[in-house]
Amino acid sequence: MLYLSGKDIIEAAAPKEVVDEVEAAMVLYEKKDFFMPDRTQVDYCGNTLLLMPCFARHCLGTKLVTLFPENAEKNVPVLYGLMLLNSGETGEPLAVLNGSALTALRTGAVGSVGIRHLTPYTVNTLGVVGAGVQGFSQALTACSQRKFSSVYVLDTAPERMASFCRKLSTALPEINVIQVKSAEHLLRESQVVITTTTSLKPVLPDKEKLLEGKYFIGIGSYKPEMREFPKSLFKLLKRMYIDTDTAREESGDLITPVEKNWIKKEQVFSLGKLITGQIKDEPGKNGTSLFKSVGMALFDIVVSEFIFRRAKQLGLGTEVEI
Repeated sequence: MLYLSGKDIIEAAAPKEVVDEVEAAMVLYEKKDFFMPDRTQVDYCGNTLLLMPCFARHCLGTKLVTLFPENAEKNVPVLYGLMLLNSGETGEPLAVLNGSALTALRTGAVGSVGIRHLTPYTVNTLGVVGAGVQGFSQALTACSQRKFSSVYVLDTAPERMASFCRKLSTALPEINVIQVKSAEHLLRESQVVITTTTSLKPVLPDKEKLLEGKYFIGIGSYKPEMREFPKSLFKLLKRMYIDTDTAREESGDLITPVEKNWIKKEQVFSLGKLITGQIKDEPGKNGTSLFKSVGMALFDIVVSEFIFRRAKQLGLGTEVEI
């Protein structure tokens, strides 16, 4: 069995390649050529344990993830995890992957599939709300899809934001990385906005004029009580896109707007339907769009299999006996 560390995972695949794999997983989702039980979510004292199994044609896998929101204040990652990849023919364990690195990589790619299909090639400014591990992965992968000249960053912790900006500037030296002090400033400067927080209330102002004509990617809200987007945004949308139908029951950024009739259920579609041509899209008011992701095990298994095959080709990882 092969163990793949975070470093191995990063070396095995370029961000754009992972975006391609996640896009393929969204197509697979529309074809229903997989079996993915509901993920098990256990909440205790504000922390979350997730168990995410999935079967595909050639392999199966299970990801175990912990989410401790207060870790952000302790300067340690909010998310830890492990991914077990098995053969689809025999059940033999093939690899154990660092789940934190895998989640950051594939979720960054999920957001970028939204950018790939919902934004014009001319966008050149990006805003990121939330300067954690996922915010970094989102920004890094987004820049593989569009030629952003500037990235604006907002976080509630100034030290974390400064560290994030230094790290992103090192990774992307050709791009201007700019700290901002308010969501209003970020919205004025950014054409594409990615939110990656665990906030219980909207992190963007409820001001239609500031929201209009922007392209929004929502990553952070994965529980019914969590919300990142204000009421005014939903009034600007013709359609809202999600990665998986379970988002309808999992995210407060979908549950609350539908319950309060800010947007109708009939306006919500999986992004895979747009990718596969089942629906055609015209942007909302002045081009406003929203893609909301909660993630799913199918992404993990497709990306894990790709990374495993690539790692074997490149001689990456450590062989361990079981």
